[in-house]
Amino acid sequence: MTMVQQDTETTRALQGLEDGRSSVRLRAALAVGTTPDPRFVDKLIERCAIEPEFYVREMLTWALTRHSSSVTVPGLVHEVRSERAQARSQALHTLSKIGDRQAWPAITRALLSDADDEVARSAWRAAVVLVPEEEEPELAGVLATQLGRGERETRLSLSRALIALGEVILPTLRAAMTDPDPRVRQHAIATERLLRDPDAGFEFAIEEAKRVVALGGTGKEGQ
Repeated sequence: MTMVQQDTETTRALQGLEDGRSSVRLRAALAVGTTPDPRFVDKLIERCAIEPEFYVREMLTWALTRHSSSVTVPGLVHEVRSERAQARSQALHTLSKIGDRQAWPAITRALLSDADDEVARSAWRAAVVLVPEEEEPELAGVLATQLGRGERETRLSLSRALIALGEVILPTLRAAMTDPDPRVRQHAIATERLLRDPDAGFEFAIEEAKRVVALGGTGKEGQ
């Protein structure tokens, strides 16, 4: 392929990413990921911030993972500070897929407690992928400040993130089991149950935790 042909293909793909039809945007993102080119990275990141279709965003993320992390990570780290919630969320999601721990310093306490649930969930997932082992206990403590937050999907996301850290979360969970807020106690007990019995299921663990809290227990009896 000549240089002119390459430039034409690049222009066509960039235009495709902005097409009004989601099917065209999807094909363009697939094409960019199939033939990675650093010239696409800024446009991919920019598009992630505004793309309305979930499956197209997933293809954009995949296309970014196909490029060198040395090219993608700096732009994504900048994006997690965006005022646009979707930009923060999608950048965090992509960083978790890339898995380059150089991005760890960008996962701030502010992101882990972001007011937007989708941003917070993405931050939790990214954090447990990127955190250095020696910083896992501190991360567990920060994540525990979010126990009891939100509805089922958010609580399940937090439990999964905590469980991904393993046994290091137990002291933090046991402290949370005595929290004045019953929602925090329930969530901590349910998360501990799931850590010990992953097959129990979140709904069962939550209902069991509610029963324990209603009876005045902390979930630590017999431990």
